[in-house]
Amino acid sequence: MSQFHSLNIKSIENVTDKSVAITFDIPEHLKDTFSFKAGQYITLKTAINGEDVRRDYSICSSQNSGHLTVAVKAVENGTFSVYANEKLKAGDAIEVAEPNGRFVFEANDGKTRTIAAFAAGSGITPILSIAKTLLEDEPFSNFILVYGNRTLADSMFVSDLLELKKTYGNRFHPHFIYSQSQEEDALFGRIEKSTVNLIVKNKYKGVSIEKFYLCGPEQMIHTVKDVLVENGVKEKAISFELFTATVEVTSDSSTDLPSGSSKIKVLVDDEEFEFTMSQEKTILEATLKQDIDAPYSCQGGICSSCIAKVTEGEATMRQNNILTDGEVAEGLILTCQAHPTSDSIVVDYDDV
Repeated sequence: MSQFHSLNIKSIENVTDKSVAITFDIPEHLKDTFSFKAGQYITLKTAINGEDVRRDYSICSSQNSGHLTVAVKAVENGTFSVYANEKLKAGDAIEVAEPNGRFVFEANDGKTRTIAAFAAGSGITPILSIAKTLLEDEPFSNFILVYGNRTLADSMFVSDLLELKKTYGNRFHPHFIYSQSQEEDALFGRIEKSTVNLIVKNKYKGVSIEKFYLCGPEQMIHTVKDVLVENGVKEKAISFELFTATVEVTSDSSTDLPSGSSKIKVLVDDEEFEFTMSQEKTILEATLKQDIDAPYSCQGGICSSCIAKVTEGEATMRQNNILTDGEVAEGLILTCQAHPTSDSIVVDYDDV
């Protein structure tokens, strides 16, 4: 399980009027701890107005840069994102968990291939890390990017992307699309079915694309994935990470949840905890209520921080946007979405 470490902010710079890039100072003894794969994220933790707040942010620096940088876009009523944009400054210390996540790219300098990505909004952050890493580490490979935003002013890292184009020429192919402004050398609209078809059937017809990386809102990801599959792309060649997801369970649907209670044993950091919980609560909710330091972040089924393994008993998830069918069959669950359905259950956070 990832541990938190206190890191000082080395620098904080504006990316747009409503987003900042935060670079952390990594002490020498933590260099290995904070090594990462392109596409991974870190969890930031701090106290805001007396409450413990945790948020996940994708790393946007390349593996070779020697930097650990994330970008935070302020959202309306966003507790941490507004705090990061308005209050944090260089020299401040914040708790940071070790890099995590399954949305990863691993470079191979012996390969010659084409990778493509579709990103919207702040979904560009892990994609930027992946693009930089491929371009730096695979000298004969190409990267295609489709990047959607409302306006140019809203768009994060446009100057970085243009610099990559200048540096790597015909190996990097960015395509910008804006839904609320007309811009030179850019498409107008949103990333939708016609956009995907334009890329795979027109602009890059005949190009063998080995892997697709999708990052952004849920609807965009579903649209792009469905169209790629329609065009013959195998699902195993499509990786995605949600930055927002539809919440499928509300208080009005509570009657669909299990009822009764379960005896639960939770294993975290080689410690065992036993208690009885209501099946109407998620396993994470019940565990945190016992003051057990279980890993978590978004609590919305978007990140992978709270994954654990059911080694005895059964549980059901109200939604799952991350785990594969094979992983679910092995007993893995998102504890923020999982409710026990058996009289007793054993959940192991360490066996993941």
